[in-house]
Amino acid sequence: MTIGLVYHPKAQSTFKPPLIANENAFLGDIDSSDQNNPEKPISAGFYRLEKGTPLVYEYTYDEMKIILEGEFEISDETGQKVTATPGDVFHFPKGAKITFTTPSYGLAFYTGQRAKGAA
Repeated sequence: MTIGLVYHPKAQSTFKPPLIANENAFLGDIDSSDQNNPEKPISAGFYRLEKGTPLVYEYTYDEMKIILEGEFEISDETGQKVTATPGDVFHFPKGAKITFTTPSYGLAFYTGQRAKGAA
């Protein structure tokens, strides 16, 4: 069996993640390895937060994010707080409880060790 690459042209500007929480938190998987590797899937997509209600999320899987646009204020239960801007990379370990806010909006690309749609 031959397996080829999967290509999502201009995904950063064309993929619109659906609303997942509150009035301002959008997240959507654009692709996943769960069909080819169901034992150890990874999924990737985009997360957008607009000004408004903070999103508090407890991770049930490992995830990494890179900030693409805008600005996020990201904090955890240990007291760490970071103002995240484009180019910043984060690792959110399984079990971490993270609070996301933004003064305007932020867009991030993520990859998580989970099946598609399991966020």
